[in-house]
Amino acid sequence: MIKHKEQRIGVFVDVQNMYHSAKNLYQANVNFQEILKEATANRKLIRAVAYGIITTGGEEKKFLEILGKQGFEVKTKELQVFPGGAKKGDWDVGLAVDAIKMADKLDVIILVTGDGDFIPLVRYLQENKGCLVELVSFSQSTSAKLIEDVDDYFDLSENKTRFLLKSYSSRAKQSKQSRKK
Repeated sequence: MIKHKEQRIGVFVDVQNMYHSAKNLYQANVNFQEILKEATANRKLIRAVAYGIITTGGEEKKFLEILGKQGFEVKTKELQVFPGGAKKGDWDVGLAVDAIKMADKLDVIILVTGDGDFIPLVRYLQENKGCLVELVSFSQSTSAKLIEDVDDYFDLSENKTRFLLKSYSSRAKQSKQSRKK
């Protein structure tokens, strides 16, 4: 897909999805600042929104503050805990509503998630709003149908040292060293 500097873009980040993908796949944290640079690709960034969940302990507040300093507008809501212990914390509907509301001001909408629940959003933005939709995620934890439906896809797994924080590199080295012994 051709990317040109006059394209107006919006970046919408499903923080929980990306956080858990990186933890489960690589035991590492995501470098959201590098993802934003890659997604923007020298185009006109109109808005970058990161959607996060606050737990009762609030451990993630510092991380979400850092995202704010990296150029993201950070939206948060509290983790829901139901009687019986079930927990729910996602921003799927909020992210989708924001993307639709912003679509008239954007040429390209970039979703940073692997969640196949966004397929109807992708189709709506393409068919009804005339937007190109790009996807950024780790391929191993991304819906194949979602990848198929977007206009362009960027696999973060192809450059782990750039898109994961240093903990990945040091763990990978430790793992290699322990295998050699």
